[in-house]
Amino acid sequence: MCPITLCGMYGYDQNPGAQQQMGGYGEQPLYPEPSPPSLADAVRAFTTGSLSAEDFQQIFATAKVYCPRGDNPGFLALHNTQQPVIPMFTTLKELRSYAGKESKYFVITGAEVIDLLPTGYGFVLDMEGDHRMVFDAKAVEQMVDFAMRRMYG
Repeated sequence: MCPITLCGMYGYDQNPGAQQQMGGYGEQPLYPEPSPPSLADAVRAFTTGSLSAEDFQQIFATAKVYCPRGDNPGFLALHNTQQPVIPMFTTLKELRSYAGKESKYFVITGAEVIDLLPTGYGFVLDMEGDHRMVFDAKAVEQMVDFAMRRMYG
């Protein structure tokens, strides 16, 4: 029998190891959540048709995107295409293979890309990669619409 103590009064288990076995507060869960696919994995899955546009956009929104930069803040744009596009990369390795080891860059989330991209611009993910993806200005508008619907209903 437990004397009147904190354990008896407040229902704490008399077995101090019980909380730990059950994944108590501050402990790692016994079955951790699976990590979401990387942006590079999502690009491969989307370009091969095994990932829907909505699922891709959800992954893209929270993923890190690596963007080359010049001396001034902001995106670097390529204007030698039908529409101006901004090169972006799923990994630092992809960026380095395109722009060189000493290139300057910044990292933002996909959601920030959609928010900050100038009107009329598209972007290309992993320009030199095996699974290059081009989003023209119209596709970017659709991504903005999707994000707004998701956020505001």
